[in-house]
Amino acid sequence: MIELYYAEDDGNIAGVVKEYLEKKNFKVTVYSTISGVRQALENHVPSVILLDWNMPDGRGDGLCHWIRSRWKELPIIFITVRGDSQDIVSGFQNGADDYVVKPFELSVLHSRLKAVLRRSGNAAEQYLSCDGIMMDLSRRTVSQGAEEIELSASEYELLLYLLQNKGRTLTREKILEQVWDVNGNFVNDNTLTVTMKRLRDKLHQPSCLKTVRSVGYRMEDTI
Repeated sequence: MIELYYAEDDGNIAGVVKEYLEKKNFKVTVYSTISGVRQALENHVPSVILLDWNMPDGRGDGLCHWIRSRWKELPIIFITVRGDSQDIVSGFQNGADDYVVKPFELSVLHSRLKAVLRRSGNAAEQYLSCDGIMMDLSRRTVSQGAEEIELSASEYELLLYLLQNKGRTLTREKILEQVWDVNGNFVNDNTLTVTMKRLRDKLHQPSCLKTVRSVGYRMEDTI
């Protein structure tokens, strides 16, 4: 299923688009404000963004620019009204991939969405997230909100393994095997304890990274 965030303050239009696209194997989450989209993106990155240009709390070009500064490959299609050529120019200047003009045919919107997803290769797969902690796998970076977090190689691999298995409890033995022993490096149990403590400190003790007593650890969304 293709996950889509849709910024639209007209509930009637949003409902029609959501119903149509969900029949086409999309999972659509509608946001009525730009701030709502921004907050959602800080916790999780979808496959594509559909953005109405005129929102109650701002314009779409500002949101496009903000998204591009953080997720360069995330596809964005904006929706504008007929005749607003300046909006179209501004949209592309700020990073949008394509646009549709109101009123639009739902089949045309679906075709545009499929086209940008083909070009992007589902860029969302390169981002892993939990409660605002975001990993960009292509750039090998970790951020928390606007802050980029510097991790050691072992800290990075530990966080990667936890995020790849988000929602699952991982035993200490399994983590040691996957993160360290997979490279043929002998380590003892204390290595994991020390590395986990350093990771938690750098991530400001996140509530989404949980200790399962006498078993191991689990990472799961809490907000």
